[in-house]
Amino acid sequence: MPFRTFAPLLALAAVLASAAPAMASSMIVTSPQPLPAAHDVPRVFPGGSIDMGSATDWQADLIKALSNENVVILNPRRPDWNPAWKPEASEPEFRRQVEWELAALESADVIVMYLAPGTQSPVSLLELGLHARGGKLVVLCPDGFWRKGNVDITAARYGVTQVATMEELLAAVRQRIHGGKK
Repeated sequence: MPFRTFAPLLALAAVLASAAPAMASSMIVTSPQPLPAAHDVPRVFPGGSIDMGSATDWQADLIKALSNENVVILNPRRPDWNPAWKPEASEPEFRRQVEWELAALESADVIVMYLAPGTQSPVSLLELGLHARGGKLVVLCPDGFWRKGNVDITAARYGVTQVATMEELLAAVRQRIHGGKK
């Protein structure tokens, strides 16, 4: 068959391909993987309660809920975390984790904090304090978190977005990654 017979089919295929919406999908970067060099899509950091691995893995639920979004998720909850690592600057893997988290927080466009009831999350409180003035935080701090009063007062003072449920947390994150601020 001559090429002219295929030309209309090729043209139609090109039109259909360009008209079909591309399926978005998230990219997950888990500590201590290097942060991507390109910053062409929003970055989300799911901070909050981990408590050395003893808190519920709410980050996995957030990652699943954002799986069809065009985002990079900077996940601090590493699968190879060893609670025997001393929380000291001289401990190489501990230092690597802290430095990764600091870089990821600075790189994030949205910092999500869920401070779970029954946890203490001192590192999350430190991170909340570091970024309270930056406009990137969305915080869920339900009753039962040991320093809820401190979180509520700090959030109110610095204009940190607070939500009351996981559903509201996810909605606020989606609004942020699609260009709106709540």
